Amino acid sequence: DENRREQVEALACFVPHVVVTHPLVPEDNLVLFSLFGGIFRREAEAGKLAADFRAARAELRRETEALPRARVLYLIWKDPWMTVSRDTYISAMLAAAGWDTLPEACAARYPEVDAVSQGLTSTDHVLLSTEPYRFGEKHLAEAAARFGAPAQLIDGEMVSWYGSRAADGLRYLARLRETR
Repeated sequence: DENRREQVEALACFVPHVVVTHPLVPEDNLVLFSLFGGIFRREAEAGKLAADFRAARAELRRETEALPRARVLYLIWKDPWMTVSRDTYISAMLAAAGWDTLPEACAARYPEVDAVSQGLTSTDHVLLSTEPYRFGEKHLAEAAARFGAPAQLIDGEMVSWYGSRAADGLRYLARLRETR
């Protein structure tokens, strides 16, 4: 999502080895750990990351399995308001915690909210990410009024950064989900 194909191809012209990854679900981190552990000959460290990830994933399941699933609007931008579709890593992380992102179906990975507004009528919670747009306390009342649901801030790094931060992200979601 961060780099265009043309940029990667241009880089490959003068960098001998380019590795492209695109995790879509939390469990893709296990493949990344193995891949990078092998490339950099750090299999033991990769194994520790994988074990920590598995423990965090199990902890999240234990903490959230009895909680009801909720429909959330996860906002990443303002002016225009933008969200994430269900085929993103962010959405999969939230789903692991029992939060199903809205809209349910969307062709764009990061759609403008106005373009998908019909799919947002059943929003239980609005989550305002701290990145890429830096939502803050001052945006909570506006978002709650605009989308007709309680709004709260969520640490965007914890939900969107994969790799070595994934286990911390899962633990963060377990704590956050407990408070909702």
